[in-house]
Amino acid sequence: MELCVALDLPTEEENLALIQKIKEHDVWLKVGLRTYIRDGETFLKAIKNINPDFKIFLDLKLYDIPNTMADAAESIMGLGVDMFNVHASAGKRAMSTVMQRLEKYEKRPIVLAVTALTSFSEEEFQAVYESDIANKANQFAKDAQESGLDGVVCSAYESASIKNITNETFMTLTPGIRPFGEDAGDQKRVADVAFVKEQRVDFIVVGRPIYQAENPSEVVAKILAQL
Repeated sequence: MELCVALDLPTEEENLALIQKIKEHDVWLKVGLRTYIRDGETFLKAIKNINPDFKIFLDLKLYDIPNTMADAAESIMGLGVDMFNVHASAGKRAMSTVMQRLEKYEKRPIVLAVTALTSFSEEEFQAVYESDIANKANQFAKDAQESGLDGVVCSAYESASIKNITNETFMTLTPGIRPFGEDAGDQKRVADVAFVKEQRVDFIVVGRPIYQAENPSEVVAKILAQL
C-alpha cells in the first residue's frame, strides 16, 4: 500500500511549503482540480524540482464525450505525471477510447476510474444513480477493467468487493482516509489505516490530517510506519 498526500491548500505557496516539509518521504502527491486550474503545469514542475522522485497523481476526473476525454488524456501525457483518473460514469466506450489513444505510448501513467465520490451519502447517491453505492461501484469497476484501465477510485468500503470481482492486480485508490480517527469533515465514507489494510487497498489519499498538523513530516512518518 502506498500513501498519496493531497495538496489541497488554498495557495501554491502553502502547497510548496508542505512539500518541502515532507520531501524526504517516499510518497505520492495528489494535485486536484482547484490546484491544477490555479497553478497549472508550472506547479507540477515545481514539485519535481523539490524532489524528482515524487510521483504525481493528477486528480482531474475527466468526464466528457469519448473523443474529448481521449484528447485530454493525450495532453496529460505531456505533463509527466504518473497517474490520472477519469469518471466511470462516462461509460465503457469513453474509457476504452482513452486507453486506445494511449496505446501508442511506450510508457503511460496509471489510469483509474472514479466510481462513487466519497462525499456521497447512500441517499444522495441513490438520487443520482438510482442504485446503491456498493452495487454501482462494482459495476463501474467491472466496466473499467473491461475497458483496459488499471484500477478505480472508491471508498475503502468497496475495495475488497471490487478486488473479488476483478483481480488482486486491479488497483484501488481510496480517498477520505483518517489514519488516526480524525474528524470526517465533508467526507461521508471514511476509514482508518487498519481498515484499509484489511480491504486490500493499494493507495490511500490523506489530506487534512497531514497538512493541518503542526509537524506534517512526523504524521507522514507515522502513517508510513502503519502501512
